[in-house]
Amino acid sequence: MSRYCVTVTCEARRGVVAVISGYLAGKGCNISDSAQFDDSETNRFFMRTSFVAETGASLEELRRDFAPLAAEYGMEATFYDEAERLNVVVMVSRFGHCLNDLLYRVRLGALPINIVAVISNHLDFQKLVVNHDIPFHYIRVTKENKAEAEAQQLRIIRETGADLVVLARYMQVLSDDLCQQLSGRTINIHHSFLPSFKGAHPYHQAHARGVKLIGATAHYVTADLDEGPIIEQDIIRVSHNQSPEDYVALGRDVESQVLARAIHAHAHRRVFLSGRKTIVFPASPGSYASSLRG
Repeated sequence: MSRYCVTVTCEARRGVVAVISGYLAGKGCNISDSAQFDDSETNRFFMRTSFVAETGASLEELRRDFAPLAAEYGMEATFYDEAERLNVVVMVSRFGHCLNDLLYRVRLGALPINIVAVISNHLDFQKLVVNHDIPFHYIRVTKENKAEAEAQQLRIIRETGADLVVLARYMQVLSDDLCQQLSGRTINIHHSFLPSFKGAHPYHQAHARGVKLIGATAHYVTADLDEGPIIEQDIIRVSHNQSPEDYVALGRDVESQVLARAIHAHAHRRVFLSGRKTIVFPASPGSYASSLRG
């Protein structure tokens, strides 16, 4: 039996849930997990439903036959096969903790993604990446060659069929044009609990302000630096007797975990964009399970 999910957004109105669940039941599908939210500020409805096609309904059939209902109710509905893995391009500079963490989680089977390429403006992690049988692309970026470098990056992203681009501590600001071309499918990890301490050296900014909590934020990339819709955040406590370098060291684990959780949510179709914000539904039971058993 195939496991699928459907995501729906539309105007909040009576009967939408009944329409969706009734359709799935009529197609011989059993709902295993479902989450929904009515946003009173925008009058928009969001829903993600996982289900099992117990009588063999195909993804193509489900999409085709639901189209008239979607049109009638003004729904944006997308059906997915939960067995499909996203193709991901990771971009990194000289801090490799997030990259290392992602490589391990993918190897463990804890993230439903395929890392199809790693792009870097430094050579530090070439051997690590190649040892994982993943193509490594070194693209030097300077003020003079930025447009050319981004054209190379975009070509790799397109040729690999990447569904998602992950900036795993990639310390170059993307141009407005590249941000627009990758809109809604690029996740960045920022080493600060946004909206505080944007831009460069946020740990040093936090230390100078004497904060007691530092954190990390995973967000979608937009042309406005560190202003994209936030997907995931977490924090760790710090004290006055710690240095900026201590903050950096303590923050590494938080950054890795926050980025992995954001990718997990995106890959499982749990994130919905709503203006400058996101709606993020809880993970389905069993979705964190690894393919390897210890």
